Amino acid sequence: MNQRRIVLIVFLIGLALIFTQNKQPVVFAAAQNETTAKTPVDAAGKDAASTSQQPVNATRAAREEKALQDARRQQLAEKEAALAAKEQELKKLSAKLEAQVKALEDSKKRMDDSLKAQSEAQKKKQDEKILKMVKLFKTMKAEQAGKMIDTLKEDLALSLLSRLDTKTVAKLAPFISQPRVIKWVTDNLQER
Repeated sequence: MNQRRIVLIVFLIGLALIFTQNKQPVVFAAAQNETTAKTPVDAAGKDAASTSQQPVNATRAAREEKALQDARRQQLAEKEAALAAKEQELKKLSAKLEAQVKALEDSKKRMDDSLKAQSEAQKKKQDEKILKMVKLFKTMKAEQAGKMIDTLKEDLALSLLSRLDTKTVAKLAPFISQPRVIKWVTDNLQER
């Protein structure tokens, strides 16, 4: 169906080119007016010449139209090839970026795991140190241990007191400043 349309369009374009380039109908009409003065053989010769030019011009126009269409197809094919190449390049870049993102995510995960492990190790080490101090304060005399706990920073003192058993804290309480003891009691009551 499309080929028939193309052939018809080419034929019509050819006819239009013939009439616009040669202006034969005007000459032919003028020739008919002059044929009354000339012989019928001359008129027939001119008519044959004009009809032989039309098919030649029509095929020429068809060839030119086909050449234009081929050039357009070639341009479209080149553009499609360029787009396909760009698309391939974008796919490669996308894959490369995805690989980099994955590598960064893996690296971040390893760093997070490492930091978590370090934090846990530090916490465990700190807990071990506190347990050593708890054992130390249990073995010391109450007055001496109370004075030492009183000189510590408040958060460390409270942490130590919370690790000591109630009986030991009761022995140390008279030797620790009363605001610290009250804070320790308040913190323990709020946790429950």
